[in-house]
This record gives sequence, structure tokens and C-alpha cells, in this order.
Amino acid sequence: MPTMTVPFTDRLVASLKTRDGKRTVYWEPSRHGAGALGVRVSESTKTFVYMYWRDGKAKMMTVGRYPIMSLSEAHKAVGDAMLDLERGGDPAEKQVAENERKKVATTVSDLATEYLEKHAKPLKKTWKEDERILNHDVLPVLGRRRIEDVRRREVVQLLDGIVARGSPIAANRCLAVTRKMFNFAVKRGLLEHSPCTVMDSPARPQRRERLLDTEEVQTFLTHLPDLPLWPPTAMALLVELMTAQRSGEVVSIEWVDVNLDEAVWTIPAKKAKNRKTHRVPLSAPVVRLLNAARLIDMGKGVVFPSRADGAAMVQTATARALHRHHATLAKEPFSPHDLRRTAATHMASIGVPRLVLSKVLNHVDGAVTAIYDRYSYDAEKREALDKWAAHLETLGLEATVAKLEAKANWQVEGKWWDKRKARLDGATTE
Repeated sequence: MPTMTVPFTDRLVASLKTRDGKRTVYWEPSRHGAGALGVRVSESTKTFVYMYWRDGKAKMMTVGRYPIMSLSEAHKAVGDAMLDLERGGDPAEKQVAENERKKVATTVSDLATEYLEKHAKPLKKTWKEDERILNHDVLPVLGRRRIEDVRRREVVQLLDGIVARGSPIAANRCLAVTRKMFNFAVKRGLLEHSPCTVMDSPARPQRRERLLDTEEVQTFLTHLPDLPLWPPTAMALLVELMTAQRSGEVVSIEWVDVNLDEAVWTIPAKKAKNRKTHRVPLSAPVVRLLNAARLIDMGKGVVFPSRADGAAMVQTATARALHRHHATLAKEPFSPHDLRRTAATHMASIGVPRLVLSKVLNHVDGAVTAIYDRYSYDAEKREALDKWAAHLETLGLEATVAKLEAKANWQVEGKWWDKRKARLDGATTE
């Protein structure tokens, strides 16, 4: 194997070729006792290698491929290996161990799976949204990267791409989920530091102030039943307005949490945002609507089933419905949460006391006296929600409920409904 009489230069390395068409290794002059840098040349590639002696035996390790690794980078890598050798280490064995570690290293995709299964699903009601964000925005870009190799700059570029497509708020949410995922990795000892520390949100959060005025509420009630919507979706939207509860809590109602005889819906602590059990008195129109919803029950125990599989519809179902039809329902676009804000604002305007309204909304009371106040306020909440229902009656609620009852009855008429339920149950029909 030929040995150069002078150290390698970029020009020299670029000019090296095989001898007689066979793989050839060229060496720099050896440093006594410390080994030498070499270039292994084949017909298609050039690779930097390092040869050294340990315990009287020659050993060789791969340093990197040229020109992906520059000559200066190869010299630095060999210098680090020589230092390791002088300190009693074995660079080749260390490289083998590192390569084995890389084979089993956790990727961002692996971390996302562990985060969802061990943190998001058990602890977050909105875990499906975390899953959607990770699958849609994070994993296509970083999924195959080892978690310890992810740099803050890569996360910044990921978020910049989301902002560039015109979705700054989505970028904020992506950062929030990505930060939680990497913090989870730190807490479980998979990482020493998160690449998301000391990162500002890509866009300034905007406080939402949208609420429907009286005319818009009347328009909403008038046109909602006539929209080409899956009836449970329309029903869920109306229940959000009539009860002033959170969208995610409404779409995930289960029959086990509803007592129609007592006209009470109990939101379990595990579903409530503040992790406190919340009793929601149901006004007469809501009870009528839920009785109609029973007709469309698909046997999965949920009040508002998905058209696809009969399970609870996802939280974004009502938001998508409003996005498609907002021009028919109101003057300006609005979200399901805006229905909750609308209900709260109008209830205050018709005389519902602020404390009672807070109890209806299940807000956390930070006052010291709240620690000792264990009164349920059920009677006051019922009075407030009945008063709100009576106000909605003046805007056309009775006709809205009647139309949705009729749509529910129509939905389950004929043999096709029984066949649909049987298909969802995995049964066969003649």
C-alpha cells in the first residue's frame, strides 16, 4: 500500500485513483506510535480511514466518506482518535459501540409513539389533536431523526414552514405539542436537554372576542336544522349553545353520564378541563334533543356518534361543520368555542349573576373562600339554564328542536339503518 511522502492536501486527495483497477489505500506519513490517516480508493468512492497499533496489533477504523467529510474534518476526527488512544481508549471499539447504539437509538417517531401512549392518551382529553399535529407536521420532517441529534434550528425551520403556508396559530400549537413531547423525553431520561427550550411562539396569540349577536343567534337557530349535516353533528352544536359547555366535553358525552329522568348531565373529572366533576342541569329543550339523539344510537354508548364508526365524534367535527357553513349561519366565521362565549355573554345580559354563570361554565374559582365553599349550586345553575332556554325560545328554538327531532326520525327509517348498525357491529344481514 503506497505511503505519501507529504501530508494529504485537498488537491491530492481529489486526484487519487485506484491502481490496476483494484481498491487501493494511500497513507499519510505515520506519526510514530499514533498511527496514520489513509484514503481508501475504489472505482466509485473514497473513504478516510485511520490505522493505529494497540497491544502490538494493527487496527483500522473508518473515519468518513470523502467529499461528504472534508480533509480538515478527517484530520480533526483522527486527532480526536489519537487523543483517545493516548488516554488508554480504543477508537475502533468505541466506534463499534457507537454504531450499535445508533441501531437502537430512539427516533422522533419512536418518541412520538411513547409520548402518546404513556402521557397524552392517559392524561389529555385532547390527545387525538396531539396525534394529528405530530403525524401531519412533525413526523414527516423529523420522524427518522434520532432524538439526541435534533437541533433547535431544525425545530425553528419546521415552525417557519408552517407559518409560511399561512398557519401561524397552527405553528404555535405545533411548538406546544413538540415541546411537551421533548420534555417528556427529558423526564424519562431519554434526553438530557430538550431542543425546544427557550423558544418563543412563532405567532403572537390572539385573544378571541367573537360572539354571535341576537340576530346571528336567531339566524343560527333558523338555518342549523336545514344544513346538509349528519344529525348528531347539528345536535352537538345546538347543545353547545344551550348548555354553554366546552365543545370537547359535548362531543364526547356518553349515555352513562346522562340521566334524562332527572335532567342532569354529569361531566366526569377525567373529561372536565379542570379535572373536577361538573353537573350540568338540562333544560327541557335539551332533554328533547337528547331523546331524539337516542334514536341514532349505534351501540357504542355515545350520545353523538360519528357517522363512520359509531364512536364519539372527534372534537374537530363541529368546527369543520361551522367552517363549511358559517356563511349561512352568521355574518362572520365563528368556532364552537364562540358558541360557549355567546351563551355566557347573553346569559349575563338577561340577568344571570356572575357567580352562577361561573358555576355553569365550570370555571376554577381561585378565591380563598372557594376552598371552603362546597355548595353545588345545582338549583341556581338549573334556573340560569332554564332562563337561557326561555330566551332562546323567543328566537326560534322550538322550531329548531322540532326539525332536528324530525331529521332523527327520518334518519332511522327503513331497513338501511338496521343494516348500517349491523355492519358496525360486525354482523351480517340477509
